[in-house]
Amino acid sequence: MKFTGWPEPGELVVCEVDEIEGFGVFCDLSEYQDKRGLIHISEVASGWIKNVRDHVREGQTVVCKVLDVDESSKQIDLSLKDVNDHQRSEKIQEWKNEQKADKWLALALGEDMSDAQYERIVGALLSEYETLYEGFEQAAIHGEEALSGIDLEDEELASFVETARDNVSVPYVTVSGYVDLECPSADGVDAVREALKAAGGNGDVPEGVELDVTYVGAPEYRIRVRAPDYKTAESALEASADRARTSIEGHDGTADFHRDRHTEEEA
Repeated sequence: MKFTGWPEPGELVVCEVDEIEGFGVFCDLSEYQDKRGLIHISEVASGWIKNVRDHVREGQTVVCKVLDVDESSKQIDLSLKDVNDHQRSEKIQEWKNEQKADKWLALALGEDMSDAQYERIVGALLSEYETLYEGFEQAAIHGEEALSGIDLEDEELASFVETARDNVSVPYVTVSGYVDLECPSADGVDAVREALKAAGGNGDVPEGVELDVTYVGAPEYRIRVRAPDYKTAESALEASADRARTSIEGHDGTADFHRDRHTEEEA
């Protein structure tokens, strides 16, 4: 996907080095259609530069900061030295992700989609998410719900979600805790069993969340939640413990929830 407009001053852009001259470097902006910029020699690197070619080469992909844009003269001034290693790494990864997302969109909608359809869908997605990749990532995690505010046809929506789930590697986190369930009444065993079913959600668990309850040793049970982010995971864990507590207290029993010994994150 390439933007038809102009970059903004201060924006980080991915560029391909095209021509190297004694006074600077001409670059093609990889994210923008038919846009070309100049890195003046003073913006290539800090300090005195003997030879520009000691710092860049033709065909190299670089990340630059936009210093100034003059649309009337079609001139874009760029800086290479004002971009640190962290910014460069983040921008390159974002650019690569957008390239992936652009290919996924073609998979979802077909290579023969019209320019109008492409622009409509991309525009709708970017009005909701900062990047096209984020739209696919959220669709992979939350399904059609993530796209509920976006103007997509039913077939487009279903295909988008299917493609997202087939291609996006979603990071997940796992949190866990223990709940001690006790019930001294005559039907205490049944009461505990009912509380465990309640803790497990009785089959009703939010989309994108995995939850399981396992026996540790009377009266202790482990609740484990796997979800796309810590906020969702923690919320599901607390809700599970609350359901168990409500259930067993209805039988004059008690529930004591305490956190696991550690929290682990999965990539």
